[in-house]
Amino acid sequence: MGKRSRKRGGPAGTEPVSAAGTTRAERDAARARRAQAAERRRSTAASGRPPAPVRRRGRPTIDERPPAPWGKFPLVELVVLLALTLLPLSFVVGGSRGRVMLTGALVLGSLAGLELSIREHFAGYRSHTALLAGAAAFASMAVLFILGGKSDVTRALMIPIGGLVFIAAFWLLREAFKRRSGGLGFR
Repeated sequence: MGKRSRKRGGPAGTEPVSAAGTTRAERDAARARRAQAAERRRSTAASGRPPAPVRRRGRPTIDERPPAPWGKFPLVELVVLLALTLLPLSFVVGGSRGRVMLTGALVLGSLAGLELSIREHFAGYRSHTALLAGAAAFASMAVLFILGGKSDVTRALMIPIGGLVFIAAFWLLREAFKRRSGGLGFR
């Protein structure tokens, strides 16, 4: 085998440059910065407090979703399961009991979805502005119907009042989401 030759560096007194275009001093400085960052991570882990989560821009991950007030207990999932069980049973039972079961299934499913939407919206996780504004408009129309009865005036005012409540709630909910999400109008 032949003798391998060494590559010779540049002129005397200059630092060798790698193929990546960095000098040895630059690589040493980067290595020192990485070691300092690792030491800081170890010291915060040893102090007992968890490191602050890194917030990314863009679509939030499943780990960033807001926790339920009742902890790890799957209450919303169980309520949805109950609603999905009551729904087909209401058609099997029939009659007045079936109508009550159907109403209960629809109310339970709607409340479970509404609770999750409220929690995600006010935590700044995802915007549910239109859904929550629609729920506020529906509630105002239901209150108007209950208090006003079946008069023609009540029926004439129901849609315009519901529309005004929707518009006002939409604007207020949008502003609340912007404050919670750091200025984003939707996510």
